[in-house]
Amino acid sequence: MTERYAVIMAGGKGERFWPLSTSKNPKQLLALVGDKPLIAQAVDRLDGLVPPENVFVVTNADLIEATRAAAPQLPPENIVGEPVGRDTAAAVACGGALVAARDPEGVFAVLTADQVMGDLNVFSATLKGGMDLAAQNNILVTIGIKPTFPSTGFGYIESGNTFESAEGIEFRKAVRFVEKPDEAAASEYLAIGKFYWNSGMFIWSVQSLKKAFAAHCPEMAELMDILTGYAKDGKIVEGMDATYPNLGKISIDYALMEKADNIVMACGTFAWDDVGSWPALESHFPQDECGNTKIGQVETLNADGNIVYSKDRLTAVIGVKDLIVVQAEGVTLVCPKDRAQDIKQMVVALREKGDFSKLL
Repeated sequence: MTERYAVIMAGGKGERFWPLSTSKNPKQLLALVGDKPLIAQAVDRLDGLVPPENVFVVTNADLIEATRAAAPQLPPENIVGEPVGRDTAAAVACGGALVAARDPEGVFAVLTADQVMGDLNVFSATLKGGMDLAAQNNILVTIGIKPTFPSTGFGYIESGNTFESAEGIEFRKAVRFVEKPDEAAASEYLAIGKFYWNSGMFIWSVQSLKKAFAAHCPEMAELMDILTGYAKDGKIVEGMDATYPNLGKISIDYALMEKADNIVMACGTFAWDDVGSWPALESHFPQDECGNTKIGQVETLNADGNIVYSKDRLTAVIGVKDLIVVQAEGVTLVCPKDRAQDIKQMVVALREKGDFSKLL
């Protein structure tokens, strides 16, 4: 039987969860939902499908020790750090090299460290079915999530004819990838019923990935080959230090998924949340009778529909509506819920000022 592996990408900064999430303690290292860091939950979800020694994590070089502490169930040497961020295609090539060095015929899933899943038996069946099909066919498997509302925050995948069923999961040929739509287009996609959210999760064999990179993104094919050689010698960090500074930035979607013609989409029907910004917490915490989501030491008076996070000290909120109020890491954030995406812009602006680096 083909050996199964997993590569978890954990290089994100989680800037939309600032000030709780910072560059030194980003979202994936926080127990935002549940009692374990999100990265640890990502590893736990693989239990029974991929053994810990076959799970690799690609993070940032300065987060290696913190990631090892947050995911102690993994061998420390399986957690490696990129010297600089070069987007997801490079992270996939690095993960592919780690797997290829161990097992040139292996099949692996590419997962993210900061998503939350429900219906874990369905999630596991989706991965298992995808791995079985990827072992038998020269295909690139992506996981689409059946949309529950017309989201403008996700990219979409248009699905076509059925490819096969495996483990009770339907796999369809992918017709095309679509960028984040406006509200009208998102509503149309939902009505059509063939469009799925792009989850950013993938499954493929080492050989299929190498062929796809060679055909569509030679720079990443070369990177994967070079890093495989370093990984065989246990020196992949040295390999990244030598190669990354000269790499261009490109996402795996642009590098492969929008170009390849052998893409198969798993119809993901498990509960999924990419926990992208503060409003996502409303789905994971109870609300009071006024619709406030209160996490920590929070008191409200004549306040409605707010999200208030204050673990370390009391925060009192009076007479306001639909705000995000966060007290964390010596910072107070106040923001309308419908401006949550702008928190990232604030982080960028503060970074440019240069006076607040310890808080970012």
